[in-house]
Amino acid sequence: MIEVPVLDIGGKPQGTLSIDEAKLGGKVNPRLLRDAVVMYEANKRVGTVATKSRSEREGSGKKPYRQKGTGLARAGSIRSPIWRGGGRIHALKPRDYSYQMPRQAKRLALRSAVLAKLQDGEVAVVDKLELAEAKTKLMAAALKGLGIDGTCLIVLPKPDEKIWKSARNLPHVNVSALADLNAYDVLLPKKLLFTKDALNQFLGVTS
Repeated sequence: MIEVPVLDIGGKPQGTLSIDEAKLGGKVNPRLLRDAVVMYEANKRVGTVATKSRSEREGSGKKPYRQKGTGLARAGSIRSPIWRGGGRIHALKPRDYSYQMPRQAKRLALRSAVLAKLQDGEVAVVDKLELAEAKTKLMAAALKGLGIDGTCLIVLPKPDEKIWKSARNLPHVNVSALADLNAYDVLLPKKLLFTKDALNQFLGVTS
């Protein structure tokens, strides 16, 4: 069992949550986490690179000079890849790098990522994350009160426009609804901040 303290928005203890590691797979699976990270990185690639082969370059098809007697190497086209301005050998073309892991594998990777954060003491739980208005200053003060000063992902049970607007101008702070959570986003920041409701829902879904 992992004991995680629950804090209020000012950083005062409000009790603890006991988390059964078995609900999160029992142990961290590094290979599965690596596969998930590689997949999410590949899916971010734009893949718009394009270069021209010799058949796509402009230029005459005429032989530039006679075959023999010039003292120069043989040449049949000014579009040859070994000539300046010629085509590229194995020209690169736009391609789609994206692919998907099986749905169950992505779920297991997410559980494993959260478990790794819990074991490393990089998960904070706040009883409720409510702000009087959408202000960056209020969010910065709340994170400071919770002892969070580095990269952070705030996980909410559902989208909250006020929280999102308050955090969007803070460098290295992101907000995610529970339904959008994935292993890559969990592993990227130094700290993971769950609301109590979000963590309870997550543990209920993954049990």
